[in-house]
Amino acid sequence: TSIVGFAEFHYKSKSGREGDWFKMGFSPRKQNLTLYVITDLSKYKSQLEKLGKFKMGKSCIYINSLKDIDEKVFKTLLETAFKNFDEKAFNF
Repeated sequence: TSIVGFAEFHYKSKSGREGDWFKMGFSPRKQNLTLYVITDLSKYKSQLEKLGKFKMGKSCIYINSLKDIDEKVFKTLLETAFKNFDEKAFNF
């Protein structure tokens, strides 16, 4: 209930589990803003290096405040990751 997801897709894992998920999601958590980018973020190393102050999980970006990041770089990163989303590469 605390995540807003964008662009739903249907997945089927190697184990046979199926479901619906989102390509990107956002959650304004108490500690930080969390962006769920369903991709391997390591592919975007050059953009991430220019982003500013943030923490990262496997497919999450954690931002304490929007003033800590370069919003133009952030927008480009999100647009690129969304455009390059590959359902076949997705694996739960």
